[in-house]
Amino acid sequence: MSMNNTPASERVHIGIFGCRNAGKSSVINAMTGQNLAIVSDVKGTTTDPVLKAMELLPLGPVVMIDTPGLDDEGALGALRVQKAYQILNKTDIAVLVMDAFLGMTAADRAILEKIKAKEIPFLLVFNKCDLLASPDGSVGSVTADIDSGESAEMLAKAEQLRREVVSKCDVPSDSVFFVSAAKHENIYELKEKIASLAPSDDNSRRIVADLINPGDFVVLVVPIDKAAPKGRLILPQQQTIRDILDSGATAIVTRDSELEDTLNKLGTKPSLVITDSQAFAKVDKLTPSDIPLTSFSILFARYKGNLNTVVGGASALASLEDGDRVLICEGCTHHRQCEDIGTVKLPKWILEYTGKQIDFAFTSGTEFPVDLTPYKLIVHCGGCTLNEREMKFRLKCAEDAGVPITNYGTAIACMKGILGRSIAIFEK
Repeated sequence: MSMNNTPASERVHIGIFGCRNAGKSSVINAMTGQNLAIVSDVKGTTTDPVLKAMELLPLGPVVMIDTPGLDDEGALGALRVQKAYQILNKTDIAVLVMDAFLGMTAADRAILEKIKAKEIPFLLVFNKCDLLASPDGSVGSVTADIDSGESAEMLAKAEQLRREVVSKCDVPSDSVFFVSAAKHENIYELKEKIASLAPSDDNSRRIVADLINPGDFVVLVVPIDKAAPKGRLILPQQQTIRDILDSGATAIVTRDSELEDTLNKLGTKPSLVITDSQAFAKVDKLTPSDIPLTSFSILFARYKGNLNTVVGGASALASLEDGDRVLICEGCTHHRQCEDIGTVKLPKWILEYTGKQIDFAFTSGTEFPVDLTPYKLIVHCGGCTLNEREMKFRLKCAEDAGVPITNYGTAIACMKGILGRSIAIFEK
């Protein structure tokens, strides 16, 4: 998969935080060499988090996130600040941008403590270093040309200011950068440092390739109904097909309505059948018992490291009682169809399975409740659009609240009585 086609969930997420007019958007534009973010002298120009997937050399595919100012005011401003804080949940590297002339504010310190608490790698970036003024009113750049005596004097004074600022930050000195987005000073060095903080790429983590061998046939069952997107496959299906091809195996894609005929015509037994969760029951009946069967949703739970958690959470379905609340979460936002799995099919199946009167609540996209204690169970989608950090954050929130959490595919397999079969291949 080329870097330009890397899914957002697989990209390093770089969150840019700071107060209004600190120059967050200017720093983003300087790092990317593009006008990705609107720059203005008017405070509060960025009112909502803005995510942009792009290439950032030398790091590669990233998602840059420009956030609202941390010092925004009023009721609406408080909501904007809350949105900025929520971005921490999906941030792999945090860049806290401050005005070098003003130094670190209370709002900056508050979010820095959150960043540290979440153990997110971070950099403190003091922008506008070209405006650092010496005591006599002259202006010197941190990266001034030291060949002349005058520039050397200004550099020394600016460096003194730099040391004073760093001493007040209570962070390692190599975590602090002085830059000028306007003059592109220290931007290259900043990008190099960000690249060094990126999480290491675990090449051993595969969706399905470690379960099959080169030359194997793998059948993927993709129902095409009213809820299926027009003219394309959804992301988990695309990624699974690519992983199969990368392993040297052959992917055979069919609808559930043609599955039986496909298996009969293959002439050889496939090493694995992978199905969309909605067709689990039908595919289970059509697939001979000696052929391993699982779902895209269960594969992605394992890929993101939460298979044991969601399998355990599925057992909570059997203990639901009348009046219990179940939260159904979807990581992406899309137009709801009449047979939408999250809002229509899953609630129907849960009601049929439990025989209880259950109260359902729904969220989608970046929305995730702060207080999970009202819920007896959380049923989450496969999280294909969420990066690993955000998915782990949601799982940890559920754990801290003592609320079991499962995902669509695992819950469906449990309710259809085929969970054991769908995870048996992982036990090998």
